[in-house]
Amino acid sequence: MKYAIFVSYDTQKAVMSPANPTARTYAALNRAFDFFNDRLFGGELPPCLVTLQRKNKAYGYFAGGRFGSKDGTEITDEIALNPSHFKSRTDEQSLSTLAHEMAHLWQHHFGKPSRAGYHNKEWAAKMHAIGLHPSDTGQPGGKETGQSCSHYIIEGGPYVCAFSELAAQPDFSALYVELWDDAEARKKRKAKSASKTRYTCPSCELHAWAKPGVRLVCGECDEPMAADEDSEP
Repeated sequence: MKYAIFVSYDTQKAVMSPANPTARTYAALNRAFDFFNDRLFGGELPPCLVTLQRKNKAYGYFAGGRFGSKDGTEITDEIALNPSHFKSRTDEQSLSTLAHEMAHLWQHHFGKPSRAGYHNKEWAAKMHAIGLHPSDTGQPGGKETGQSCSHYIIEGGPYVCAFSELAAQPDFSALYVELWDDAEARKKRKAKSASKTRYTCPSCELHAWAKPGVRLVCGECDEPMAADEDSEP
């Protein structure tokens, strides 16, 4: 394998890094998408744009029709995975988030999604079908529907079988994980902005800043806005 030299400007120490981590990362995600599409969705899902995005309190998200060409002739959907959680989770768990969002992609094109961000019964049924159990706590016993809903992997289910087959492929590549610890930086930012808290509408994701502890309601959706932890203006 060819290697490139990366120089950290904080330490001025040269470290060895694979020559093309971008190609490796996105090739692995694209391969996983295609594999799950074939094994779990019968190959019926359209292509989409898979991205890495940090979003507070989320392993990932789906956004239908978010991207497209400048001339408007092409429109595609986005599935985002949060790389901040890759280190604390196994590849099987992290890629189960990809399958979770692919269930949203399926519903966006072939089902009847509810309001933005809401996990309804149709979506929950599809999750069961692919071997993921919807749960708002991410554990057994949680609610299967709602504005915020995670999942846990069903032992011996279709997803487990599909991931095992994927991981056994000779070209399978483990996900990169973050090596930097941003916890201390977040604490400093939080202390600096202690007088201001960011609030987010769970439906349209509108943001507003106000003093901690206030109750805000989104004027567009009439939904109570939730305070974000580790927020900064």
